[in-house]
Amino acid sequence: MRRFEELAFLAYNARMKAEPLEVEHLFSDAGGQGVLRFKGPLITQNLPDFQNAIRRENAPTVILDLTDVPYMDSSGLGSLVSAYVSGHKSGRRMALTGLNARIINLLQITRMEQLFLIFPTLSAALDGLSNPGMA
Repeated sequence: MRRFEELAFLAYNARMKAEPLEVEHLFSDAGGQGVLRFKGPLITQNLPDFQNAIRRENAPTVILDLTDVPYMDSSGLGSLVSAYVSGHKSGRRMALTGLNARIINLLQITRMEQLFLIFPTLSAALDGLSNPGMA
C-alpha cells in the first residue's frame, strides 16, 4: 500500500508540473496602469514565471488579470501577497481582476482579500482605477 501512495503522489505532482503559467504583458498606459494577464495555475512549480513578470512591471498601478487562473496553491498565494507587500513598500498599487470562486474563497479564508483592490473584470478595473473616487 505504501508504494501505491508514493506513486499516486508522484503522478499527482507530475500532473501539476505539466501545467505551465503563461504570462502576457497587455500594456502600460500613460495613466500609470500596467496589466499582466496570467493563464494557468499559480503553483509552486511555476512561481518563477509569476515573480519575474511582477518584477519587470514598473507601472505605479499593476492590474493582475487572473481570469484564466483556475487555482493557486499556498505558495502561489504567498507569492501574490509578497508581490503586494513589495509593491506597497515602493508606493505601487495592485489590483486583481477575473477571480473565480475558488480563488476568492482562498483569499477570504486566509483574510488576504483585504489587501487587494478586486474587480470582477479587466474593464471594470481599468474604469475604477482611472476614476480615483471609485478605487
